[in-house]
Amino acid sequence: MLTLSLTLVRHGETQYNREKLLQGQGVDSLLSETGLQQAEAVGKYLRDIHFNNVYVSNLQRTIQTAEIILQNNTHCPGTEMTLEPLLRERGFGLAEGRPKEDLKTMANAAGQSCRDYTPPGGETVDQVKLRFKKFLKVLFKQMWDEYGSSRPGASTEASEVGMFENDTAAAASNFGLGGFADDGLQGVPVHVLVVSHGAYIRLAIKHLIEDLKCSLPAGVKTSQLFSPCPNTGVSRFIFTLTWSESGPVLSVARCVFTNRKDHLEHLTTAE
Repeated sequence: MLTLSLTLVRHGETQYNREKLLQGQGVDSLLSETGLQQAEAVGKYLRDIHFNNVYVSNLQRTIQTAEIILQNNTHCPGTEMTLEPLLRERGFGLAEGRPKEDLKTMANAAGQSCRDYTPPGGETVDQVKLRFKKFLKVLFKQMWDEYGSSRPGASTEASEVGMFENDTAAAASNFGLGGFADDGLQGVPVHVLVVSHGAYIRLAIKHLIEDLKCSLPAGVKTSQLFSPCPNTGVSRFIFTLTWSESGPVLSVARCVFTNRKDHLEHLTTAE
């Protein structure tokens, strides 16, 4: 058995975000000045977490954000990130580079909700979920190969106890200020950082909770977990893997928190 944490972070703000323009995959923009400040803030927030592995979408806005996070980290400033195309933003086809209002107009004309509508040349919701499922398969295999064989079952059992004891405190701070950066990590031996994109992270969280039946923090409703992820918003899940004939499989999945933005409080008042 092997228990690991997955910390998901959205990239910092770009000028396209500020102007409410769709980026998708075709627009590969850099962070704005505010985005750089946000990345610095989330880097300081996560600075004391020792990430064993770092996976990053291979677009500039996510790479910049990950670089700043690692530069601020006290344990792994020299850690090499893995650029992973499976973590790229949802493709919006003909709508990329255009105002988000245009996407709403196109969706209304097609009689669909904006979130579920697929512009010409874009990716469907199911296609994005499939990319995330493929990423999880790659992640679980690599984590097992690197850490699984050296982790006795007793270590995993201890880490599960730590997760349960920490749930109440983490749940209390899910949707406000005051959450700790290491919530949910006590007793967990392996930590993974993923830096990706807003629409992708929303669909990833929906897959984890709706399809994989990930357990929720005490007192938290499912609808609360699906709110839009702010720039550099942080989400965390804990996975326990077991070995099967086909390779490592997920046996327990727990949500610690989603879309946390404690680190942005001082920036909000400055804008």
